[in-house]
Amino acid sequence: MAADRGESQSKSESEPEPPSEFESQREWASSPTGRSALILAGGYSRRFGDADKAVAELAGTPMIRRVVDRLTPVVETVVINCRAKQQPAIREALADGVDPTFAVDSVPDRGPMAGILTGLRATQTDVAAIVACDMPFVDPNFVSSLFAQLPTVDGTTEPDAIVPQLESRHLQPTQAVYRTQPMIDACERALARGDSRVQDALAELEYLVLDERELRERTVLESFENVNTRAELAAAADALSGEKRVDELPFERI
Repeated sequence: MAADRGESQSKSESEPEPPSEFESQREWASSPTGRSALILAGGYSRRFGDADKAVAELAGTPMIRRVVDRLTPVVETVVINCRAKQQPAIREALADGVDPTFAVDSVPDRGPMAGILTGLRATQTDVAAIVACDMPFVDPNFVSSLFAQLPTVDGTTEPDAIVPQLESRHLQPTQAVYRTQPMIDACERALARGDSRVQDALAELEYLVLDERELRERTVLESFENVNTRAELAAAADALSGEKRVDELPFERI
């Protein structure tokens, strides 16, 4: 069951000012406590062509490496959900960086909720951020703020998850934070019913929705853009090089 903060959200004095560009200029949080990042990379990237977009070079760096490098400062551990055949290439993409835990799909291509379940079962923390491997502009400060908000929202309630939602009404469950065990239980129940969408598991939880008004106060919407095609990869590279503004680029929000 979702709760929407809407206009009731008040911005505290300690919250940072929103950045004017897609690259956050705020200092990254550096003292994570009991947090994991679960990176979802097990999809077949069918719209991307024959290659695996998780390890596709984005301005000289594998895309999954960009996501992991952004999240590492605000978590203690990183878990990567992928297929067995992807593991060597992903491990190479992360060489000389973080040493992740791999949560390999026992049955490939069962959808993102099955990947979430596999990944969360491999985590060792009570809370986790779930982020897709194709979201190279994820804002670590925003993710850290979600972690900080999760323990208590109004002093009396503790949601199972905090999930952003854009004005298009699309929830962003793959850039959200969750309590690990409740989400595991919800995914198990949903899969047992034959459901496969992440939203089917969310329906089992008490979760807080952050609407677009609040998102604009705390981050930039470009952080939710994802890369599905070669054209979007080239657009992301242009954004990183500063050749174009991110809000002019043809990304697709999931």
